Amino acid sequence: MATVRKESTSRAKHENKSLNTLRFEGVDMDKRKFNVVIEKDEDGYYIATVPSLPGCHTQAKNLDELMKRVKEAIELYLEVEEEAGDVETEFVGVQVVEA
Repeated sequence: MATVRKESTSRAKHENKSLNTLRFEGVDMDKRKFNVVIEKDEDGYYIATVPSLPGCHTQAKNLDELMKRVKEAIELYLEVEEEAGDVETEFVGVQVVEA
């Protein structure tokens, strides 16, 4: 759970003003949302792919573990490829095609 801490800035103290800022601990104010495609393979593993982040995917035996892993994969991807998330895409949908 995030906590909020109120602290005076040094500039405000210097100017004897009561200027306060709110600092959020445990909350990343820059969180973004990503669409994830989830499939199940022949061995029963769930596979998550993030279409807007090429090469970003993971797998797990159950959906709860998959969601933890895909969040971690996205965070790691963005750490390594800072510019990768700059391109905004709009999720349109998933279509099944028979061939």
